Amino acid sequence: MTGNVDSNVRPDPDKVLVKIADYALNISIESKEALTTARYCLMDTLGCGLLALTFDDCKNLLGPYVENTQVPGGVRVPGTKHVLDPVKGAWDIGAMVRWLDFNDTWLAAEWGHPSDNLGGILAAADYISQKNVQLGKKGLTIYDVLVSMIKAHEIQGILALENSFNRVGLDHVVLVKIASTAVISSLFGLTKEQTINALSQAFVDGQSLRTYRHAPNVGPRKSWAAGDATSRALQLVLLTLKGQIGYPSAITAPIWGFQDVLFKGKELRLPQEFGSYVMENVLFKVSFPAEFHAQTAVEAAVILHSEVKDRVNDIQKIVISTQESAIRIISKEGQLNNPADRDHCIQYMTAVGLLKGNLVAEDYEDDVASDPRIDLLRSKMVIEEDKRYSREYLEADKRSVANAVQIFFEDGSSTEKIEVEYPIGHRRRREEGLPLLIEKFKNNLGTQFSESRSEVILNLCLDESKLESTAVSDFMELIVLE
Repeated sequence: MTGNVDSNVRPDPDKVLVKIADYALNISIESKEALTTARYCLMDTLGCGLLALTFDDCKNLLGPYVENTQVPGGVRVPGTKHVLDPVKGAWDIGAMVRWLDFNDTWLAAEWGHPSDNLGGILAAADYISQKNVQLGKKGLTIYDVLVSMIKAHEIQGILALENSFNRVGLDHVVLVKIASTAVISSLFGLTKEQTINALSQAFVDGQSLRTYRHAPNVGPRKSWAAGDATSRALQLVLLTLKGQIGYPSAITAPIWGFQDVLFKGKELRLPQEFGSYVMENVLFKVSFPAEFHAQTAVEAAVILHSEVKDRVNDIQKIVISTQESAIRIISKEGQLNNPADRDHCIQYMTAVGLLKGNLVAEDYEDDVASDPRIDLLRSKMVIEEDKRYSREYLEADKRSVANAVQIFFEDGSSTEKIEVEYPIGHRRRREEGLPLLIEKFKNNLGTQFSESRSEVILNLCLDESKLESTAVSDFMELIVLE
């Protein structure tokens, strides 16, 4: 063929699309550890969403776009009375989950929060279950939700291992959209061809820019961006069910594909096979609602609190040793304009830990931020990269998230250098972390439900076999307001 013409032979689907679809539809989850971790992840993720309802900025975004819209058989939103169109229901659940930056985390070449996918998973499962029951069919169970969570974690996490979307300016929620699309396709019973079609649509979409996470543009969109992504995934699956075709070389097409347009020509890589690795190794935010690269810095600051609290004006310098990723995304100086700005500033979070001996979600609000001692401490901070921390952050058998904090005083004295290499939510600290995770869930339940209702929900979630066999419809009734 010669001349100014393009070949219009439709290619085979991109290998990445095929691998994701095969895994989502055909691979069984055999790992007991993954299922147990997924159960704790479900508890923690729902709890984070319930806690977010105590903040009006989050609560005001929830509910139908048009007031008083009625949706028979619609999706229930935990902790509320809302019954919504499935797509908006997914948006609301996803936004709640992510609002306080307190749900789980995955760190690699790309980072993100795989439990963000629960918005689409839970909305789809509730919608499908109610529809099945109306038709006299069996609804889905929480086991189906847990398997979907494991697979969504795996798809998002394995894609994140060696593909850095942040380095090309794209936000990690693109991975939420892809992972949610795959597992929601499975929940709806799509064929392999339909699943590939839906996944291709997720890549064809324009993707979110990271600018709302970085100075000088940090703002609350970062708190609902994942909800937007997981709800878009559900919408794309519903469009596919209505017969929309896919775009087989959406990733690799020269000039027009994802790689050439948005990934600077780099190949999108899958460095290992899909299994249950990500759920087994996921990081829980147990102690602090803080961007994960700063978790261990805050823990170190809390340890130093007793030495510092009465000597704030005597401090000459605070040295924070950290990893390259933390420097790139959460190290900043100058005015912090809103809570979203503050929870992405390692200096702010460390300062609060030093001053208060703790860090809670309310500490990002204006009344706490107005304490002049916070900016005084920020002005004395020096951020240094520790090359070992940066290296071990990426090593598969470690995946540490290390920070160290040391305080130097005007009289020439100093504290110990407090080093914390693995946050309490790390797999290496599971035994220590799980009781605290359960306590966190219990406290979060108490923000929305009576003591008796909270106890029923907690006891169900702690009974693995009973929870797995619980119908999604029954579970949703239990976690909404009457």
